[in-house]
Amino acid sequence: MKLLHLYHDIMNLYGEYGNMRILTRMLEKNKIDYELDCLSVGDAVQVADYDFIYAGSGTERNQKYVLPHLQTLKEELSQYIEAGKILLMTGNSFELLGSSITDAQGKNWQGLGLFPFTVKEQNRTRTTADAVFTMEGMEHPLVGFINKCGTIEGIDLPLFQVKMGLGNEGRGGVEGIRFKNFFGTHLTGPLLIKNPYFLDYLTTILCKNNALDHSWMEEEKAAYEVTLGKLGERLAQS
Repeated sequence: MKLLHLYHDIMNLYGEYGNMRILTRMLEKNKIDYELDCLSVGDAVQVADYDFIYAGSGTERNQKYVLPHLQTLKEELSQYIEAGKILLMTGNSFELLGSSITDAQGKNWQGLGLFPFTVKEQNRTRTTADAVFTMEGMEHPLVGFINKCGTIEGIDLPLFQVKMGLGNEGRGGVEGIRFKNFFGTHLTGPLLIKNPYFLDYLTTILCKNNALDHSWMEEEKAAYEVTLGKLGERLAQS
């Protein structure tokens, strides 16, 4: 099994290397052999070689910096997604797969165009919020934090329903994007550490629906329950 952490050094704003650390720990606990590559701008990337690809969040400047390199992978990424392989992109990395990003100065940046959505940034203030999201097919809600400077329009395949926090176009509504096994969300935390049940969901897909041992995640699950409980209290009071 081959895993890729793409732009590990540039798109790692919220310590999102933690997502790959806990994913590989899950594989190790289940005695599953894997190779993990950490590649970035300037590296040759053979997208089809991988079973799981992850990219995290970066500053708006770093997001635009990786864009030309990512554009060289457009066709390979399109085929990868269509084949049903897992691509997880958190923070503003998934914005690059849309049609365009208009930055705070009004400059238009052409995205990969794999999906028709558009992003519009603004520089007056960042929007931040704790989050509770639900996802079709998952019993447990997801928790985390949103910190972004723009809105997204044109997503008709959302990943989450917003119970608390920010969606694609503002407060509430829907958030992120999903197509087959491509998952894009602004939810950070890091996402997989905060949400052990979502980690189990992804690794079950990765391991071809084979049952995995997650008894070792008791501490992670306990931390999740505390976070969900506290956010649930705030949600009930709102």
